[in-house]
Amino acid sequence: MTYLDEVAADIRNAVPTDALPDEDTTGLVLSYAVLLLAKGEDVTREDVHNAWVAWMSSKGHGDESHESMVPFSELPPETQAEDSPFVIAIRTVARKRQAKP
Repeated sequence: MTYLDEVAADIRNAVPTDALPDEDTTGLVLSYAVLLLAKGEDVTREDVHNAWVAWMSSKGHGDESHESMVPFSELPPETQAEDSPFVIAIRTVARKRQAKP
């Protein structure tokens, strides 16, 4: 297990189960781990959305067939809000990692 896998596992554990997609999210939470290391508590819902779009594209959904595969600013507010649990999880894990000596 790499350090990124460990960060990703911490993030996955911090996300409410009902917020996670019903499929293998290994690549998705690895992207969130990179966001944590790059941005820490400054991560935004737009960052999370962009990582999700990249993950969807890597799974063969790059033709924008999913209605949410548009820039974050074009999403309705209720769809934008769906990224909040992931932002909270990333920020929570970032704070815990900062607090460790």
